[in-house]
Order: sequence, then C-alpha cells, then structure tokens
Amino acid sequence: MAISADVVGRTYPSIPPYLVGREKIREFASAVHATDAAHHDIAAARAAGYADLVAPPTFAIIVSQRADAALVNDPEAGIDFSRVVHADQRFTHHRPVVAGDELTAAVTVDNVRPLGSGAMVTSRVEITTVSGEKVATTVSSLLVRGEDQ
Repeated sequence: MAISADVVGRTYPSIPPYLVGREKIREFASAVHATDAAHHDIAAARAAGYADLVAPPTFAIIVSQRADAALVNDPEAGIDFSRVVHADQRFTHHRPVVAGDELTAAVTVDNVRPLGSGAMVTSRVEITTVSGEKVATTVSSLLVRGEDQ
C-alpha cells in the first residue's frame, strides 16, 4: 500500500496525560548515560533551580512516540511499520521536563514526500502540560520503504 499524501496537514487527537515520574527520569537518564546529578538526586535538582528531578533533553521522545503512534496506526496513512526506518529526530525545548509534569501531545503530519516506491513522512509533535504550557516540539522523519525495497 502506498503512503497517502491525504494525511498531510492532519492533526490527530492528543494522547491521554502522561505523568512524568522520578523513577522514569532516573531510568531514562541511566539508559542514555546522562550523569548530571539533577537527573538522579532531588536535592541536586532543587539546588540547580528545578522543582524536582529534571529529565534529560531526549526524554521528550517518550511522550512524542506515544503521539506518533496515532499516525503510524492510522490505516488511512498506509504506513507499514515493519518497513519504517527512523531517518531523523529533532527537539525544540520550550522548557525542561521535570518530575510531576502531566504532559499531553498531538501529532501533525507536515509532509509526505514520495521516494521511489516508498516515502519520507515528516511529522511534528507539540508537547504541552495539561494546562497548555508549551514544553517541547519534536520533528520526526520516517522513511517508509516501498514493497520492492
């Protein structure tokens, strides 16, 4: 099935709120070898000016991928996830993610560019607090290989 350009401009419904927990931040920081004490120790985070543990910058991918799932799982989009190569990921941070944040996110399809029998799909996820404060914007490009690739 070909990737549908009809999804360009479509914004999918926001994900349910994701509560950022201290242990999730610690686990993610350990997994990406982020050693700053503000990721692991509450006193160090508060001494650095944060209300609680602060997440490494790439932690936003956890929330972003939850929103991206709406696009990937949309039958109208025509994305066969078994044929996806994650080509690019960019983050624009509006403020740090800290433990206790309740975040929500919505994905918008910005572009579908045909490439041979496949396509490059570029989407943008706006991550906000449940009260609407902007936290991060992520831009993702997925290369969806065609059937003959």
